[in-house]
Parts: sequence; C-alpha cells; structure tokens
Amino acid sequence: MADVKGRVAVLSGDGIGPEVMEATLQVAEAVENSHGFKLEWKKGLVGGAGIDAKGKALPEETLELCKSSTAVLFGSVGGPKWESLPPNEQPERAALLPLRKIFGLYANLRPAVLYPELAGCSPLRPERVAGGFDVLVVRELTGGLYFGQPKETVKKGAGERAVDTMAYETHEIERVTEVAFRAAAGRKKKVTLVDKANVLESSLLWRKTVKALAARHPGIALDFIYVDNAAMQLVRDPGRFDVLLCENLFGDILSDEAAAVAGSLGMLPSASLGQGTFGLYEPAGGSAPDIAGKGIANPIAQILSLALMLEMSFGQPTAAGAIRSAVAGVIRDGWRTADIAAPGEKSRSTREIAGEIARRVASGSGKR
Repeated sequence: MADVKGRVAVLSGDGIGPEVMEATLQVAEAVENSHGFKLEWKKGLVGGAGIDAKGKALPEETLELCKSSTAVLFGSVGGPKWESLPPNEQPERAALLPLRKIFGLYANLRPAVLYPELAGCSPLRPERVAGGFDVLVVRELTGGLYFGQPKETVKKGAGERAVDTMAYETHEIERVTEVAFRAAAGRKKKVTLVDKANVLESSLLWRKTVKALAARHPGIALDFIYVDNAAMQLVRDPGRFDVLLCENLFGDILSDEAAAVAGSLGMLPSASLGQGTFGLYEPAGGSAPDIAGKGIANPIAQILSLALMLEMSFGQPTAAGAIRSAVAGVIRDGWRTADIAAPGEKSRSTREIAGEIARRVASGSGKR
C-alpha cells in the first residue's frame, strides 16, 4: 500500500450531483485498488440538500468536515426548489462563495478539452476543430470586480447609481500567475495574459506584474491579448492557445465560452486552489435538475475532477493519468452519454459510462 493518506470531503449537492458523484466514487475505488493507496471518503451535505436538512446551504458540520480534509470533491448545487430564497441564502451563493473565501481558493483551473472523436459536438465548423484542442483557463478567483469595494447601489436624483470596483494588488496577481506558469511548464509552455490594458488601470498592473514574473520562467513563452480579441479567437481558432491567464471577470466569461466551444459542460472538470495542497474540485456544469434522477447525466466532468484532485492535492499523477487514459479510451471506442451522442448514435447511462471507465482503470489500460 502506497504511503498516500488523507480525507476527502465528498459534497454531492443537488440535481445530478448525487448520481454523478456515486459514479465517480466507483472510479475512485478502482484507482485506489489498482494503484495501491487508500483515502478516506466522507460525505457531507451542501447546497439545497443542506438547506432542506439543516437550514443552511453550508451547514456547520459540512464546514468542519472540509476543514479536517485534504481536499473537497464537490458536485453541484441549486435548482428551482430554492430559487425563491433571498439571494444570499441561495445554494450557489451561500455554499461555494464561502468555501472559496474561507479556504483562500484564489486560482481556478478549468481545462477545456475537445477530443478529436467529439469534434462534431462543438458548435464550431468541423474544419476548425478537426484535431480537437486542449486549452487551460487559469482564473483569479478572489479579487477583481466581484469583491472590490465600494460595491453599492445608492439613490441619485430621480434614479439610482450602482458601483462595482475592479481592484487588484500585486501579490494577488503574482500568486495566480505562478500557478499559470507552473501549469504551462507541464503543457505546451505558453501563457497568454488576457486583459484590457488599453483602458483599465488594473490591466496595466497585471501586465507589469506578469512581465516581471516571466523572467523567473525563461522556458515559458508569454504573450498578451485583449479580452475582446480573446473571445473572438476562442471561436476562430481555440487550438492557438495553451494557458489563458485571466483576472476574475474575464476568466469567468472566457472559461464558459471555452466550455461551450468544447461541446459539452458534462466533459469539463475544474480545480480551485489556494496555498498548499488543499483544493476544491468540481465539474464545470451545473445541477441540471431537468435530467436529475434519469440516469443519463454525463459523469466524465466529475470523474476528471477526481483526476485533478489526485494529481494536485495527493501527488498522484500516475493515478490521475490512468483515469484520463481510461476516459480517452472510452471516448475513442464510441461510448457516449446523451449529451455527446450524435443523432441515431447509441447512448449509455451514467452508470454504464462510469463502470466502463472504472474497468479500464482497474485493468491498467485505456483500451477495450
């Protein structure tokens, strides 16, 4: 048994969260057995499930579980049942945002990967994405327009005046930039800073700071692009990018665009990281209440979030690679859930897809 220890807080949440999480834990068991380590998996309530059972989207018991864990494997939260609650009590705002703040999760990594076999799922013309693509969006998560002060709406004459403040300090930029450069070192060794330096003071500070840090990473190519041009290039030629480094607002928008270009949110994982090895790992999609309980949800985003967690929080790149190879093999061999199945193509259930991925992980091969 390898010397890998730690507890994982398993927060399935709402909608399709519980079913894709159960499917993912099947893959987790397979990778533990095949790679000779054992983690402690402990479940907690979050989101609407937490509100229904404990009156809070992030119950105290769940927060304490997260504090005593090495990582959080998060599902999805929210749905129509809780939309009538005050905004600050709704599952999305009252669960995820506090977790990011409490644990200082300042860097969000969202890989947007289009497998060549799924090029037909992309809304882009086939010739633009025929070979697939692999873009990593690194988003600053705790600063910028969402958190800057003042943030207010006040009376002004016969109307109102709303203010949001985009503010950044050097250290906030430095720490997420280091994450982007480290990520690029294991990829194609290219970082593109997305900004609006022609009009924003904060973007000028981003450029200055990132340029200075680039000197510490001579093996990484650095270039710059305005956010409006980046949005255009993502739909013209997404394969031109390797790592996109973005402040909070720009990263929020562009990571969703990259996800759409990749064809299905059901395929895309994400990691939110702070100092040290603690992280929160979740699929990029939402709770999809319209398909919850039908057994047709795509579990791959949650499964690939497991792979990110094993690599980044537990130092198990080989185990993570085994999961990614199994996923690629399943896609290559024609296994599809409904969201990525072509018209007339056979689709598989959540359990079937996860079971096949687990089988391949256990056998040590991404092949049939």
